[in-house]
Amino acid sequence: MKKFGLIGAAGYIAPRHMRAIQDTGNQLICALDPYDGVGIIDSFFPEADFFTEPERFDRHLDKLRRRGQNKVDYVAICSPNYLHDAHIRMALRNEAHAICEKPLVLNPWNLDALEELEKETGKKIYTILQLRLHPSILALKKKIEEAPKDKVYDIDLSYITSRGRWYFFSWKGDTQKSGGVATNIGIHFFDMLSWIFGNLKDLEVTLNQPEKASGILEFARARVNWYLSVDSKDLPAAAVDKGKRTFRNLTIEGEALEFSDGFTDLHTLSYQNILAGNGFGIKDARPSVEIAQKIRMMKAGV
Repeated sequence: MKKFGLIGAAGYIAPRHMRAIQDTGNQLICALDPYDGVGIIDSFFPEADFFTEPERFDRHLDKLRRRGQNKVDYVAICSPNYLHDAHIRMALRNEAHAICEKPLVLNPWNLDALEELEKETGKKIYTILQLRLHPSILALKKKIEEAPKDKVYDIDLSYITSRGRWYFFSWKGDTQKSGGVATNIGIHFFDMLSWIFGNLKDLEVTLNQPEKASGILEFARARVNWYLSVDSKDLPAAAVDKGKRTFRNLTIEGEALEFSDGFTDLHTLSYQNILAGNGFGIKDARPSVEIAQKIRMMKAGV
């Protein structure tokens, strides 16, 4: 049984990590969040120690490490994007592997420093890239691999996930903290596209606003027109009529790829792979981090 710490226990994604820890037969020893409304922990690990201050959480990890009793083996990181780098460092300083939500970091040069830290500590930094484990995406990758190697695909990607006014008053609405809409909601897709269609050759940004962005990505084997938005006014009528606040569309050569379902257990599957030594690491995360950072720095029309 492996021992886990968790940073960011009050967030939307934290329960998926708690369930993955539980489903893989492991134990959550301690958790951290500045917000103390974390009753969800009772559904999984009510005996876990809880901290609202990172300094005390760090001290607790250090104390467990020095005692050798309940030493934490892994730290799951579900904190705001701009804190990932610092929290990964906290985990490795305390001789624990890190399992971090995407984006691993906001800027590519931070990955270089983290690679050095891995070498110094002998601990691994993993990230959750669950689209790579989705059955429909795996089937698409196989199809592309078996197709003629000189084929370049035309792809349209639209992802609209409505957010209320709160979004722009939270860290997610602050580009310096979240990386902007391309990072916040696009990083999954940029990873998946580069994983399947090869290295990025060129990109153009046609729209770059706080609530929406669009452009063209040229990969080795695909040309992608993409549009991302958190504005509910961008939802198509068909989605609105069904009471949906999210619309996801990916078409390849005019053929829609359906992958709306099948996400339920992907965090647990991610944990199973990590615990078996097969998780995704810094090298896997780098292409999508580079793409999102380039988009963030570019003005529309460039």
